[in-house]
Amino acid sequence: MSDGQQAPASGAAKPSPAGMYDCYLGGTANSAADRAAVERITRAIPEIKQVAWANRGFLLRAVSWLAEECGIRQFIDIGAGLPTQRPTHEVARGIVPDSRVVYTDNDPQVVARGYDILKGVNGAAVIQADFRQPRALLDHPETRRLIDFAEPVGLLVIAVTQFVADADDPWSCVRQYVEPLAPDSYLALSAPTADHKVSWRVDQVLDVYASSTVPVNAARTKPEIERFFDGMEIVPPYDGAGCAVAHVGLWGAEDPELADDDASRWFYAAVARKP
Repeated sequence: MSDGQQAPASGAAKPSPAGMYDCYLGGTANSAADRAAVERITRAIPEIKQVAWANRGFLLRAVSWLAEECGIRQFIDIGAGLPTQRPTHEVARGIVPDSRVVYTDNDPQVVARGYDILKGVNGAAVIQADFRQPRALLDHPETRRLIDFAEPVGLLVIAVTQFVADADDPWSCVRQYVEPLAPDSYLALSAPTADHKVSWRVDQVLDVYASSTVPVNAARTKPEIERFFDGMEIVPPYDGAGCAVAHVGLWGAEDPELADDDASRWFYAAVARKP
């Protein structure tokens, strides 16, 4: 997935999280409804585009680290949406040229555009899948074609779990994705938080997403996000740090003090190894 994508029809009735995220990142694959929703959120959180870039930066650094330091050569990128800056397969292949990537999303329009974008790209595919149905995704023919479950996998769950209600147990979903992976596989996960945030700003964001194509948006606490890594070995987010979940900008930061800004503090993130 790359720059130069065609924007969807401007008459889309509801904003979509994928289109809004694309808009945050300055892409063109977004509708008028997406842009209007982003304008509303920007009034509450002026740094929202920096928040998106902080989260995107975590993905890029995590994929690079997994490929370069851990030798991971196959990735499952869940809820990939419409990334318009250096998608996972391009980042991974810059380090391990034969890397393989399965992208997933539950939005059929996103998947349709993904098919077009990935035409002619060997070793990469996009499939429609619901995060809440791990077995269907893991058993999909394209997943089985590209992913060797006897070898370590990089599982990417970036800014996805907030769209799954507590009642649907996103923690169990993540465990079900991790369980069939080989030892020395890794989970990279980021999720938004309302910790230490002004409540009216959080409420404004939740109100906007409530009118989107995916109306659930849960901003979880640090302990709730830590639960996603139960049974795994969290790696230090930067040199000299302990093994812990951290604000998203801190992961892989060369200068942690500079990276720990207001935009970074809207998301927690970690990378963890499966023993």
